[in-house]
Amino acid sequence: LRRSPGEGCFPGGKSEATDKDDIDTALREAKEEVGLQPERVEVICRLMPGIDKMNTLVTPVVGFIEDTFRAKPNPGEVSEVFVVPLEYFVKPLNYKAFPYKTSSGYLTRIHCFTYDDQEHKRSFKIWGLTAHFAVFLALVIFGERPTFEVDYDLDNLISSSENNFINLYASGYERKKSNL
Repeated sequence: LRRSPGEGCFPGGKSEATDKDDIDTALREAKEEVGLQPERVEVICRLMPGIDKMNTLVTPVVGFIEDTFRAKPNPGEVSEVFVVPLEYFVKPLNYKAFPYKTSSGYLTRIHCFTYDDQEHKRSFKIWGLTAHFAVFLALVIFGERPTFEVDYDLDNLISSSENNFINLYASGYERKKSNL
């Protein structure tokens, strides 16, 4: 693909003038990218935003869909669709972490998972912001400690995710300020 080739990620993209909010954007993008009809999604919540490698604010929207849904990938935007059990993001079989220091000196880690899809005899790499959101959602849903280190206080998950975001945002802000 032209943009982000080989990267595993959730459906999503930039908001458009016709979108009412982040939820509208997420539903429209999921329809455009994988053929998921908005009326087939039970939206549950938005998670704490993240900042991607292009310094763009990304707000994840979480919803339930029927397990009978079959994706119809838009070939101009999606080369392949795969499914990973959410539990994999707290109990992975193939995991690495890489330290990452922001321009303001904030030290964090980048999670990198390799998921071996036995049914389709394929491996998929999930890393960066996609892995970050998957890990956070798994922590919230399962309420258990992962088999690897995370940058959260697991006893105060929500407030520590806010602090994590503020630290990352401060990094981006400092970078923008220094470029003025």
